[in-house]
Amino acid sequence: MSPDPLTRQTYEDAFGNNLEYFSIEEDHSELSVTSVSIIENDYKSVDEKWNEAAKISWKEIKDSIRENDYSILQFIAPTTITEFNCDIKEFAEKIFSKNTSFLICVKTLMQTIFTDWKFSSGFTTIATPPSEVFKLKKGVCQDFANLALACIRSLGLPARYVSGYIETIPPEGEKKMLGADASHAWFAVFVPNYGWFDFDPTNNKIPKEEYIVTSWGRDYFDVVPLKGVMTGFGENTMDVAVDVVKM
Repeated sequence: MSPDPLTRQTYEDAFGNNLEYFSIEEDHSELSVTSVSIIENDYKSVDEKWNEAAKISWKEIKDSIRENDYSILQFIAPTTITEFNCDIKEFAEKIFSKNTSFLICVKTLMQTIFTDWKFSSGFTTIATPPSEVFKLKKGVCQDFANLALACIRSLGLPARYVSGYIETIPPEGEKKMLGADASHAWFAVFVPNYGWFDFDPTNNKIPKEEYIVTSWGRDYFDVVPLKGVMTGFGENTMDVAVDVVKM
């Protein structure tokens, strides 16, 4: 980091993410933050749990959520950028049949968003509501994640926003996935006794080893990679570069 911060502190937020706070109190015209990590992913345990978890219907999951389970309830309540309207709720109800497997319904939702919505950058902002994305049928990874969250939460079910990265270099003969050159967004749903299962509607994929999770929360504003307060004057710009390679 440059310049060196006067204060630096690490802590864990309410969602279990590791955060770092820093304060720079000297005059500076440029701030540079570099993060290098070696990540070890293991999705085998998720694959092993899938078949058993897929036997549970979404109605069973909804009925099993306790009123005092705040760690899960916080992922059911809509937020400013994941609010649903009547159209979104009706759309979700068509996909989620009463006694159908929850995970299979979520997979269908993921596939439907991938098929029916167009990936279009520059159309939305971080504050674009799902109702706009639903109506105009286009957006980016963040919008598709928020739309899925709105659908699932409209039924009173838990879902969380996931932020991370995708391996930059695709396997030989395969196309680079959308979102591979910057931070990516997808969503995850909760199945009691089995944990969280991830889905990427932008690429119509169940995340595997090429996905790197950095944080999760109720929506994007819980997982912003870098945020803070700056005092000064004049214009400012931000440059971001990401590289993910397999070792």
